[in-house]
Amino acid sequence: MTTSTLVQHLAQVAAQRTPQAVALRHDGQDLNYEELARLQRGFAQGLLAKGLQRGERVAVFLSKRFETVAAMFGTAEAGCTFVPVNPALKREQVAHILRDCDVRVLVTSPDRWRLLASVAEQCPALQWVVLVGEASMQAERCELIAWDQFVQPEGRRAHHAVIDVDMAAILYTSGSTGKPKGVVVSHRNLVSGAASVASYLGNHAADRILAVLPLSFDAGLSQVTTALTVGACAVLLDHTLPSEVLHVMQREHITGLTAVPPLWIQLAELSWPDSIKQHLRYFANTGGKMPREILGRLRSLAPQAKPYLMYGLTEAFRSTYLPPEEADKRPDSMGKAMPNQQILVLRPDGSECDPDEPGELVHRGSTVALGYWNDPEKTAERFKPLPGRASGLMCPELAVFSGDTVRRDAEGYLYFIGRRDEMIKTSGYRVSPVEIEELIYGDERIAEVAAFGIEHPRLGQAIVVVVSARSGEALKAEHVQQLCRKHLPVYMVPAHVAVRTGALPRNPNGKIDRKTLSQPFTNFFQAPALEATA
Repeated sequence: MTTSTLVQHLAQVAAQRTPQAVALRHDGQDLNYEELARLQRGFAQGLLAKGLQRGERVAVFLSKRFETVAAMFGTAEAGCTFVPVNPALKREQVAHILRDCDVRVLVTSPDRWRLLASVAEQCPALQWVVLVGEASMQAERCELIAWDQFVQPEGRRAHHAVIDVDMAAILYTSGSTGKPKGVVVSHRNLVSGAASVASYLGNHAADRILAVLPLSFDAGLSQVTTALTVGACAVLLDHTLPSEVLHVMQREHITGLTAVPPLWIQLAELSWPDSIKQHLRYFANTGGKMPREILGRLRSLAPQAKPYLMYGLTEAFRSTYLPPEEADKRPDSMGKAMPNQQILVLRPDGSECDPDEPGELVHRGSTVALGYWNDPEKTAERFKPLPGRASGLMCPELAVFSGDTVRRDAEGYLYFIGRRDEMIKTSGYRVSPVEIEELIYGDERIAEVAAFGIEHPRLGQAIVVVVSARSGEALKAEHVQQLCRKHLPVYMVPAHVAVRTGALPRNPNGKIDRKTLSQPFTNFFQAPALEATA
């Protein structure tokens, strides 16, 4: 075996090349590639011993640890489908996921199972619960098995046959907008995406990649698959404080870190130890637009590190990146298509937009997911045949229609305008919340900002902005209003600004949760006395 075509091959191939190299590091402990390959093989044997069939679902509801990775890739090795569940989700959300995709086996910890046990009756397909950690527990309808008893390293049961276009995993969205929905990804999606990202980031075996994002998040899982692709070390961290992230970056000699904007905003407020600057080779952003002010602060904190600005969506893993050498020239750009993918900007009729004409971002290539689990209607809305005149193909091809509005300049660089479901429609205008947020982030007193639309009897929607100040800074809503009045047209000026203390709420993937922030304002503009004056 010389190449990786299935996700379980990633550790296996690296184990053949460099068996003693460190694959995973967690809480001061190392697991080398030979040990990881053996552990995932043992978990696969445990599944097969229970009679699991090809494609059956195995959920992993754990914090980041060696067993988490081994269970996911061991599930793939058995020919089954792994479902990583974000540890930040609540009991009801987890129960929905277990029911939605008929999970047969759940891998979790004793403390998490205590929370879930009361809803186990709602998950009729669940038969076995594998517990990682010491526990003496009983369950009425599920069989509880300790991890060490479940794993069978000496087994010889034949794996179910799969190929690279078969289902490998189901990644559930955060659930910030209704119930979580599962995106079905293939082996090809995961392996091709990891190879592509590793190529443009220049990852190599000596890298130490900090996996700080949830492994249930496609960008978080990518930190592990990318590391395994090149035989590097993935350092697993469930961060609670930005200062902890910096501490681990310093202690573990991290060479690469990918994060979402809210975490970068918090890290940019801290003083970075000089030792980080000596070994950090790159930092990358995904999951939202990096404010220009924050990018500038990060570049001054780590001037030797190359910045990579990326854009992606769970339905297609990763779509674009901006090469570091372009960061000075076009810091607001999301770049061009990542290797082996094509990005189109289309009008509603399927024709390609002219330069600088806004249109929908459409992604075609090897990372396009298989669709939404058990939801053909939503799958048909997002995964649609690509018009022949756009692809140049005579045969039909499914592409992801992102729902995001972007523009492409004359040189081919893409710029994000806004999500179709987040665009604010006010006074007859379509307004991108990102544009408002970008302006406000330019004030050095601002720590975080979120803009969103609220129903209004006259305007259609009124613009509301919620901001938090940097530590030690005094901030008034009127100051933000004046800033917007000075630099924005009248229809883009917020009708209301709210100042909060502390970090703004996040969804389980670490992104600022606009829906939660907007809920207290649902009926805010219904009373005449509170109508907008902007």
